[in-house]
Amino acid sequence: MKDLNSRYVKEGERLDDLQIKGYRIIQNPGRFCFGMDAVLLSYFAQVKKQERALDLGTGTGILPILLEAKNEGNHYTGLEIQGESVNMARRSVMYNGLEDKIDIIEGDIRNASKRFGAGAFQVITVNPPYMIGEHGLKNENEALYIARHEVLCTLEDVLRESAKLLTPKGRLYMVHRPFRLPEILAKMSAYRIEPKRMRLVHPYIDKEPNMVLVEGLRGGNPRMKVEPPLIVYERDGTYTEELLRAYSGDCS
Repeated sequence: MKDLNSRYVKEGERLDDLQIKGYRIIQNPGRFCFGMDAVLLSYFAQVKKQERALDLGTGTGILPILLEAKNEGNHYTGLEIQGESVNMARRSVMYNGLEDKIDIIEGDIRNASKRFGAGAFQVITVNPPYMIGEHGLKNENEALYIARHEVLCTLEDVLRESAKLLTPKGRLYMVHRPFRLPEILAKMSAYRIEPKRMRLVHPYIDKEPNMVLVEGLRGGNPRMKVEPPLIVYERDGTYTEELLRAYSGDCS
């Protein structure tokens, strides 16, 4: 294992256990490491047999790897603009032996439909930058700043390109912050990605939600199901049973 690790993991990087199917992911603590939002999005999203899925702004490839572990989809693609993250994601794919199931492509979300073509995917997932412009504290780490702020792409870019990339009745799965929910729902409908399912994520049962999971259907009719809230922590600070299922891939 040491020889295998040294082959794929560079100095300053670490190899993290994803706690599912023996998969691991290469990350650099000095850049951007995945968080709970990515895990919850992989729990919320569904990729059926024969479906092709695209993850926009994949970072180090966490979503394609988790989606492959939890679903029966045909193929998964991750699109990422930052070259160093692309390199780490590709090495993680190779480390896990998933070259036949996952492609990592370097490119810009704003040009994604030109890169892949219209109607290329049945499923799109996205964990986009949450902050608008200078909203929130600016981190001097460029990789972190790009991941958290709408510097290289906006919500508008994500939805415009998703509307082109999805097949008719294709599905978009997004994790975002509740404070932007009115804008998210309005813009989804404007691009004819009709919001169909929503779930709020609360840190504790008596605290305000700090994440929202949304599913949209391209060309769907206006009717949305609001699911019961997902609670992260018990009162004693331990993970809830459902949160543990989200990490394990048990969607029952």
